[in-house]
Amino acid sequence: MATWYGSMNPPQKRTFWACLMGWALDAMDVQLFAFVIPTLITLWGMTKSEAGIIGTSALITSAIGGVLAGLLADRIGRVKVLQITIVWFAVFTGASAFTHSFHELLITRSLQGLGFGGEWAAGAVLIGEVVDKRIRGRAVGTVQAGWPIGYALAALAYFTIFSLLPAETAWRALFMVGILPALSVIWLRRNVKESEAYLAVKTAGARGSIGGNLKLIFSRGIAGKTLTASLLAGGALGGNYTILTWLVTYLRQTHSMSVGVTTWYLAINIFGSFCGYVGAAYLSDMLGRRKTFVLSALGATLAILTYTFLPVVGVTMLLLGFLVGMFQSGIVSGMGACFSELFPAQIRASAGGFSYNFGRAFGSLIPAAVGITSARYGLGPSIGAWAAASYALVFLAALAMPETRFKELELHV
Repeated sequence: MATWYGSMNPPQKRTFWACLMGWALDAMDVQLFAFVIPTLITLWGMTKSEAGIIGTSALITSAIGGVLAGLLADRIGRVKVLQITIVWFAVFTGASAFTHSFHELLITRSLQGLGFGGEWAAGAVLIGEVVDKRIRGRAVGTVQAGWPIGYALAALAYFTIFSLLPAETAWRALFMVGILPALSVIWLRRNVKESEAYLAVKTAGARGSIGGNLKLIFSRGIAGKTLTASLLAGGALGGNYTILTWLVTYLRQTHSMSVGVTTWYLAINIFGSFCGYVGAAYLSDMLGRRKTFVLSALGATLAILTYTFLPVVGVTMLLLGFLVGMFQSGIVSGMGACFSELFPAQIRASAGGFSYNFGRAFGSLIPAAVGITSARYGLGPSIGAWAAASYALVFLAALAMPETRFKELELHV
């Protein structure tokens, strides 16, 4: 990291850390729900299907929020939208602590999803535009590594709070932790500036209306890229969300693990995820975006099927948990850089935000499908089968898309 990171100037470094921090805090707030699912199943009598519906609902609204944020980022700027989305998802994560039923939690988590979806749309484009093309894959991919950092923070908060408080109080306190990311906006306002690409489009008067930009996403020469990117995101996020939503419950219920043992297994999976983000970021600059997507999808398919269909335990399960995290995150790592390179600055946030979040909307259906089919086929096999089907889409989309490594970013359609 030292070589490419050292090549950035101070404003670029501040932008890098702002985007990484935003993504990490986003991940922390999103993953808090996965940790309280087993508790709410016990306290509220909430079913796995209802838990899956809440998870899917938040992901669907996040898709809507991501599309809207992308369109806004091309109108009012990447940094402003980044600030708005962080405050939004923090406030509604905290509000979840005051819910008393499935329907109330469904509302707060759905509203939280609007901000969660928007953070990626603004942040991924911002860092992709700011850094040099020769290090774009590593810089943007490493920013994506903020997700396992946020996941780890959520796991740490879960372990600490549930060890100190009874479960009926601990889950509310855990959601209250989610308010803290709003404080980061104070630092963002003082230290992070807009990208030169956005300012150039603004100065030239080339910013289109929201409706006009949405139309351009499906224009000739752009529509094919939008479709391919959407399929890639749908497969990557479908598999990712399945594991992120259900892994805690799978370990607690299928393998009867305690809070402490679950946290240890999650730590290995999260460490694998971090390695996957950073490793794939380097590979995407070395081998290209397409080859990295293909290799990650194949690895993720083999790892998750082995993890959920075979009777693995102990050290073998720990190793497979590491590989599952590494490959599932390796796919997501390259999307930010790739999408920034696919589309011109005039509609970069709009098109990238739409593609990523159309994929997110599709992928959000998979956790609910797991919850439904688990009643008949079991949780483990349902996780494995649905995740593997999702990664098959990644493989097909990667073969169909153009290679964009080291591409100069365009300004206009």
